[in-house]
Order: sequence, then C-alpha cells, then structure tokens
Amino acid sequence: MKQGSPLSRFIFLSRWLQVPLYIGLIFAQGVYSYRFVLEVYDLIVHGVTHSENELMLIVLGLIDVVLVSNLLVMVVIGGFETFVSRMHLDSDPDRPEWLDHTNASTLKIKLGLSLISISANHLLETFINADRLTDRAMLWKVVIHVSLIISAVSMAWIDNLMHPSSDSTQG
Repeated sequence: MKQGSPLSRFIFLSRWLQVPLYIGLIFAQGVYSYRFVLEVYDLIVHGVTHSENELMLIVLGLIDVVLVSNLLVMVVIGGFETFVSRMHLDSDPDRPEWLDHTNASTLKIKLGLSLISISANHLLETFINADRLTDRAMLWKVVIHVSLIISAVSMAWIDNLMHPSSDSTQG
C-alpha cells in the first residue's frame, strides 16, 4: 500500500475537523427534542382550550420539529459516513437502510427533499394563517417553496446526467 506525502496525509486527516460540527448538530437536535416535549406538554395540558386552527398549528409545529430532526439525523449520520469515516454498523439491525446507498450526491438530494417537506409544512401554516398575512408575504413564501422544488429537481437531474447508470435518488 502506497503512502501519500505528509501533506497529503495531513489534508486527508483534516476531515476529522468536521466532527465537532456534527457533535454540535447533535446538541441542536437535543434542544429540538426538549422543545418538542414542551410543546407536547402544552398541547396535553391546554389542548381543550385551543381552537381547531390553533390545534392544527401546534400539530404542524410538532411535525416541523420532527422533519428538522430527521434532517439533522441525515446530515449527521450521512455526512459523517460520507465525509469523515465509516461507522462500521453493517451488523446493527437498526442501521438505516438509506445509509447503504448514500454518497455526497444522494445526500444533497435527500436534504433538498427534506427542505421541501419543511417548506411545505410552513406553507400550510401560512395558508391556515392567511387572514393574518399580507398577500405579498404569502407570495414570497410560495416563491421560496417553488425555488426549493426547482433546486431539488435540478440537483436530481444533474446527478442523473452525471451518473446515468446509478439510481441515485432511491432510498
């Protein structure tokens, strides 16, 4: 096995500088989880006093937290496995199936799809609160959502052009 130059090894080892970033995202997910528990508690204690629209907005907020949390898991696990080091979890029965065919390209597409889901959830909240928002504010939220969709479709299309034999969007 050929060893690289000291500079090459140093550059290769620099990938480990991402570890504190992933750990920071794990702490952020902890904060999100704590916030989720507080929201569920509030829903249980005060749920009967909320209007149907208020309940729907609270539930959409809970869904939003779950979607962001899923996004964090994808970034931490997928990013670490793709860019830092193999996790050697092949025999773990809880190993996510999507990790088997995740690379930098599929990770970007999955992140794009997650952002679209989060944006769609926010857009639904916007439509529920339509009476409180200006038409301009609602228009910008729709424009941002459509931009995310166009970006994700473009990334998937470009990935398909670059790797026509691989099925990079599954999982």
